[in-house]
Amino acid sequence: MTPPTPAFRGNKAALPSKPCVACGRPMSWRRRWARTWDEVKFCSDACRRARAARG
Repeated sequence: MTPPTPAFRGNKAALPSKPCVACGRPMSWRRRWARTWDEVKFCSDACRRARAARG
């Protein structure tokens, strides 16, 4: 999945997405994740904590 083009104009449907490892909900690309998009696995801190607690 490639990051969005610099000409992003608010069309969120054009952004890449992938499912959360913990809950399975789709998560959309965020500018904050631009450098680490391939490493992002969880949609939230809550999902990350829940996954760690389960095992």
